[in-house]
Amino acid sequence: MFTALSAFPLTPLRNDAVDEASFSALVNRLADSDVDSIAVLGSTGSYAYLSPEERRRVVQLAAANAGAKPLIVGVGALRTSEVLVNVRCAEDAAAAGILLAPVSYQRLTEDDVLGLFRDVTAATDLPVIVYDNPGTTHFTFSTALYGRIAELPGIASIKIPPVSAAAAPSRVEEVRAVVPEHVTIGISGDAAAAHGLNAGCDAWYSAVAGTLPEPAVRIMRAVAKGRPDDAAAELARLSPLWELFAEHGSVRVIAAVAEHLGLVPQACLPLPVRGLDAGDRLRVAGVVEELALA
Repeated sequence: MFTALSAFPLTPLRNDAVDEASFSALVNRLADSDVDSIAVLGSTGSYAYLSPEERRRVVQLAAANAGAKPLIVGVGALRTSEVLVNVRCAEDAAAAGILLAPVSYQRLTEDDVLGLFRDVTAATDLPVIVYDNPGTTHFTFSTALYGRIAELPGIASIKIPPVSAAAAPSRVEEVRAVVPEHVTIGISGDAAAAHGLNAGCDAWYSAVAGTLPEPAVRIMRAVAKGRPDDAAAELARLSPLWELFAEHGSVRVIAAVAEHLGLVPQACLPLPVRGLDAGDRLRVAGVVEELALA
């Protein structure tokens, strides 16, 4: 569950409400795919924009449609009390684990973040993924903080931000040196996934896999079978997609891909986050066809 490929689906909206039918279909589609786990209410799932009631319903729908796939639930929120309510929802849905990001308005200190993880791990028996996503939370974990948090009971995995091919081996070794053996290291940032996996990361926490599982599975399986060149080649083949990610951000591009494929309604992101304009949607559609991503 905390190794291999974890797919992060969108939480599509229609008329400013969760589109339950399309969300359920996305999760069901992943349940029928070769991804190894399904993680809802991550950054791709727009968790920060949803009310507690919407989040509870999303978790219920995910549990009902995930089949035999392990279900991981994002629980991050501004206040610790809200995080713990989200943890209860995950427990009620028999989730296999939770994903915790330090969400903030006021700048958090390392002691604040350590205290958050201490409070959460003390309150649940569910295993916890440390979700380091400075692009959305605006908090950067130090390597030393990874080590302090990883000593807490229940910490199962640490998701590190993307790394370059050149920096990946030393970065993974640096993190590995401060965390216990049972804590896995996962990579995010789809364009750099193969770099982290080839350098020894145990897991890939993937936005693209939530909508396009097949190419992500090919990369993951190539690494697992000891074919790093094949993984790198597939990553390179997807370069037009990664260029769009770099230009517009992954969630806007993934939403446009899902909308183009008819998997979700048009304008599925929560306002004020707007999707791509007409010209960029045409570019996305061209990349989908060029790379045979349908």
